[in-house]
Amino acid sequence: MSKKLTILDIAKLSGVGKSTVSRVLTNDPKVKPETRAKVERVIEESGYVPSKSAQAMRGGSQKVVGVIISRLDSPSENKAVGSMLQALYQAGYDAVIMESQFDREKTNEHLDVLKKRNVDGVIVFGFSDFDIFRLTAWQNRSVVIAMDTDVTSSINYDNHGVITLALDYLAEQDVNDIAFIGVDPSDKTTGQVRLNAYLEWCENHNVEPHYQTGHLSHESAYQLVDELLTTQTQAIACASDTLALGVIKRLQELEREDVLVTGVGGNELLSFLFPNVFSIDPGYAQAGQMAANLLISQINGESELHHLTQSPIIR
Repeated sequence: MSKKLTILDIAKLSGVGKSTVSRVLTNDPKVKPETRAKVERVIEESGYVPSKSAQAMRGGSQKVVGVIISRLDSPSENKAVGSMLQALYQAGYDAVIMESQFDREKTNEHLDVLKKRNVDGVIVFGFSDFDIFRLTAWQNRSVVIAMDTDVTSSINYDNHGVITLALDYLAEQDVNDIAFIGVDPSDKTTGQVRLNAYLEWCENHNVEPHYQTGHLSHESAYQLVDELLTTQTQAIACASDTLALGVIKRLQELEREDVLVTGVGGNELLSFLFPNVFSIDPGYAQAGQMAANLLISQINGESELHHLTQSPIIR
């Protein structure tokens, strides 16, 4: 087993004094930018992690993980974070929650900040443009949710299955003319995979597909209804509950209450306001708890990567 590096080792490798390394670790603004960059490069390349006692002396928590969520107003991600925090708190960890806004550079900046704060690990909600290789520096102390990757442990949702289940439900209601409103295929999961599931289902059931894709917002779905709705349309399957809300509003304005609507998300408010809407729960809460437990096990020494798929929850 290789020797665990100390702050003195980092000082020698960086060519600076021990006190300078300490000031870098505590983000002392008096450290020269070029000196800080040199020390931080040595820390990253060596994989140095400050001791718990040193963290405590700096006033920080001894057990902290970072959580980078895509949108703070996302019902699905909030559901995952809720169960995630319960698992982390029970294990004695605090959490630093940050928002990526689906921005690649902002996410990288967050990861840099968390690295400097020496958090024990990180959980990131993935998105299409996410620079997944930035997680290689976390040495198996990271978990990605909502995407597949071999770079780190990951938990994905059954994006194909949730749409197939919704369409099967509509078929059981003797509904044949089913349209689909989704997210732009540039989004590989909610967009491309869920659209492909609809197209494959239509082909397997000899049903002519009618679909539109746009942004993941109520407004986008609201506007798309008029582009695919016909007098024969019996149902509109939506790639998310967010889209379903926009569709329902437009259908009400058009007095087309004969059209059934399905969503994905298991949103309790949607089910309460519109009991006739069928929504598939991808298992957001279960995935959040799973991600927390997986990260904790890796922090505690398990080095093996895990790639899991959360099954939909049928209620």
